[in-house]
Amino acid sequence: MHILFIGDIVGSPGRRAVEELLPKLVDRYLIDLVVANGENAAGGIGITPQVAEMLLNSGIDLLTSGNHIWKHKEILSYLDDTDRLLRPANYPPDTPGRGYTVIETATGEKAAVINLEGRVFMSPLECPFRTAAAVLAALPADLNVVLVDMHAEATSEKLAMGWYLDGRVSAVIGTHTHVQTADDRILPGGTGYITDAGMTGPVNSVIGMKKEIILERFLTQRPQPFKVASQDIQLQGVVVDVNSKGRCREITRVMMGLKQP
Repeated sequence: MHILFIGDIVGSPGRRAVEELLPKLVDRYLIDLVVANGENAAGGIGITPQVAEMLLNSGIDLLTSGNHIWKHKEILSYLDDTDRLLRPANYPPDTPGRGYTVIETATGEKAAVINLEGRVFMSPLECPFRTAAAVLAALPADLNVVLVDMHAEATSEKLAMGWYLDGRVSAVIGTHTHVQTADDRILPGGTGYITDAGMTGPVNSVIGMKKEIILERFLTQRPQPFKVASQDIQLQGVVVDVNSKGRCREITRVMMGLKQP
């Protein structure tokens, strides 16, 4: 199975990159399943039902998220109504939505996707490590392909999750920091790993936002409203090649630019 994981989609530039570039990547890598982190797809922070449907209709099979999923109130009922947009599994049990799902590809193969959120420099949620173990125990025993989106701030916490799940899942893909890392590899137990899949949106920016505004915030220490940048738009992510036993055979970084108008 060839899985394309698309790094955090940021605003309308990121959505445009998905719309125009995703078909090319699907053809190039013979993709069977497309998963993307969409928590910043609406205006650079959060996601709405309309934006989620737009992305799902553009060729994405499943959306994951993270701590910004709660920005727009209208997403709460949508999370309960769909199994194609996940929120992190380690939120309290009565939180709207679900933290993992099993999805079937066009060829009939099944894969589980688990969404987790880190706790270092983030909210004090339930333990993502124990949550991951509990979810794995609840999955069907004959389900081999399992993909994990580890949405976290700290590199150490993401890497620790990779080692913790090595040999038990097909891949652990880090998200949240929007900067694609160069540590894509296969761990000894056969689990593909990367600390951060990157960002789908304007690279001529500071993690998707206009750099002038971010520089002013740093220089003056005064709050400024974030605004999504618009230059040098790229789709970033990874392609994971998984064998029939659920082990990763190859993990490849993807970075494709969108032609400027």
